[in-house]
Amino acid sequence: MRNFLSAMFGSLAALVIFGVVLAACGLMAVGVIVALGQKHAVPVESGSYLVFDLETNITDAPAAMELGEVMGRRPESLQLRTVTRALRAAAHDEKVAGVLLVGSLNPAGFGTGYAALKEVRAALQEIRTAGKPVHAYLTSVSTRDYYLASMASDVAIDPYGMIMMPGLASQPVFYSGAFEKFGIGVQVTRMGKYKSAIEPFTRRDLSPENREQLTKLLGDLWSDLLGEMAASRNLKPVALQAVIDAEGFIRPEAAKSAKLVDRIIYRDQIVDELKAKTGRKDSKEPFKQIALNDYAKVARDPGLLPEKTGEATVEKAKDGHIAVVYAEGEIVDGEGEYGYIGGTKFARELRRLRQDDDVKAIVLRVNSPGGSASASEAIQREIRLARAKKPVVVSMGAYAASGGYWIAAYGDRIFAEPSTITGSIGVFGLFFDIQKLANGLGFTFDSVKTGKFADTLTIARPKTEQELAVFQRLVDWVYEEFLGKVAEARKLDRKVVEEIGQGRVWSGAAAVKLGLVDELGGLDSAIRWAARKAALGTHPTVTEYPQKKEWLESITEMLDRVHPVGAKERSLVDQIAKRVEAELRSLRAFNDPHGVYVRLPVEIFVP
Repeated sequence: MRNFLSAMFGSLAALVIFGVVLAACGLMAVGVIVALGQKHAVPVESGSYLVFDLETNITDAPAAMELGEVMGRRPESLQLRTVTRALRAAAHDEKVAGVLLVGSLNPAGFGTGYAALKEVRAALQEIRTAGKPVHAYLTSVSTRDYYLASMASDVAIDPYGMIMMPGLASQPVFYSGAFEKFGIGVQVTRMGKYKSAIEPFTRRDLSPENREQLTKLLGDLWSDLLGEMAASRNLKPVALQAVIDAEGFIRPEAAKSAKLVDRIIYRDQIVDELKAKTGRKDSKEPFKQIALNDYAKVARDPGLLPEKTGEATVEKAKDGHIAVVYAEGEIVDGEGEYGYIGGTKFARELRRLRQDDDVKAIVLRVNSPGGSASASEAIQREIRLARAKKPVVVSMGAYAASGGYWIAAYGDRIFAEPSTITGSIGVFGLFFDIQKLANGLGFTFDSVKTGKFADTLTIARPKTEQELAVFQRLVDWVYEEFLGKVAEARKLDRKVVEEIGQGRVWSGAAAVKLGLVDELGGLDSAIRWAARKAALGTHPTVTEYPQKKEWLESITEMLDRVHPVGAKERSLVDQIAKRVEAELRSLRAFNDPHGVYVRLPVEIFVP
């Protein structure tokens, strides 16, 4: 016994010592990371090219810190306004000679949607309008990449590159067969014949209604993208469509013949050209350049943003400021983890901004497919209260549907891009049980209760008809509330809302015609409108929420989600794992206390 105790206490002592050493190493590592991160801004040499490496995920909200970034590597995420401000600053910066686009976008989560990319295209157009060249060098690129690259004044492609642009597709995953095989039961309640978010759990294929709405939605999105890309290349949309249908994956010669690109050259050739243009011909030094994320630190200088750009500045104004609040991710009950919109936490932030007299207007940027009905209502309540005191303007990103539309509906003015996915005014309830699975493994359940519905929320058995009727009444009530709120907020006849509701998704362009959205435009348009409404002039001060975290807090979160620096999901296994992870993440968001949701389908996949 004594030997056992000695061994035990010896092991505990060793663990304590190991823990102390590990903690010390951790603190040293944090210190090193902080020191590395606090580097000075990179100076801009006169005649430099701004290099925009697309190997990133463009988010609406301020991008979270990544380990690679503090170690001096390219950030894996960039905020949309960081990109657009840098490009617009470069348009008027005499030191910047032009822009070079390289690489391929790396979308993740709700980032890098076509609505965001449209705003990047507009910023690139300002570069060209200022008389500066925009070069794009393509290797193996997607539709999103080419959508940006087509705005360039010179588009070159590698001799062994390819434009992978077959069109848009939606291919949801259906779980019902797997659930049936493993003995997991699923029961649903819903309102809205187009409310298809429950279909992956109840069907093995698309319903006719879902196929109808997806066909219309993708058609609207593709028509807008096709028209913009064709116009940028001085082509007719029908001609561009003909090439896409003939090739799908367009090789360099075919791309050049169709005028999708201007030249077929190797990377070293375009580098040599830029070396000559920046005064370093035949030099061993690289051409004069600055990376966009480095330039963004310099571009914060409001002196680079003259009044004619209409861009907001960041200096503190005496007459108050505009708060841009980002609602990006799925809406969940409670505080919410990183990447989710927690109803309680988000409502609290809106309440603080409502009560802050220095905040003269609020711009709500929504990039969300929705989620918890109760959390959406908590947020909308604060929007209504804030609107009574100051202007509240809504800017819709890639998604502002179902719960995302619920929180947006009461904006004084709603802006969306043509490619925004919105609407989806419908409600559903989703309930799982594991009775067959448990019984098959030898587990059984029993219960004692004091009321008829006391164990209604159990997953040990399916819901009875009476229990489902209770939830259906709840879903019916929430749906009626949803219709009424939209009718009131948008000043529409309730019958009209009933017709365009039914859980159906719409493009931003269609939503304007239906009255669900006021105007087509991006985040900058929303900020300018809010500034006029609040009488803040053409150069309002803008503050963003959530604000970027302090170093230590950011590092803590960063280490929680650390992964290999520079790793990309390129292999087949990685792509499958990434998609499964996204599906599971969506399932985790089903946490409404009443089991009632206002949400898009688990996935509308738009490549």
